[in-house]
Amino acid sequence: LAALVQELGADGVGTQGLSDVGAVVAATEPSLLAALRERMPNAVLLLPGVGAQGGRVEDLAPAFAGRPAAALVTVSRSIARAALDAGDAAAARPVAEQLRDAAWAVASGPA
Repeated sequence: LAALVQELGADGVGTQGLSDVGAVVAATEPSLLAALRERMPNAVLLLPGVGAQGGRVEDLAPAFAGRPAAALVTVSRSIARAALDAGDAAAARPVAEQLRDAAWAVASGPA
């Protein structure tokens, strides 16, 4: 599947070296990220599973390979749960900000 994603996106690589074809890769399986990034160097990776499902932002550096736009970390349950547990939507903000800051740090650093 990784070879197919790379092949389909080969003609759609933009100036940042990223393709218009991407892949969904579970953040809950970080041991696979380096190999998948190697096989799909230009694909934007969507990384669901952070937070409530057990994935950790800190484990996702290989997905970015030093390029902040190379992957998108998706988190919803952990953020929504913070608001629901507190009975106040504002309680979601600090959780979302913490996850955003952690993702940005991982994405901007070396792979």
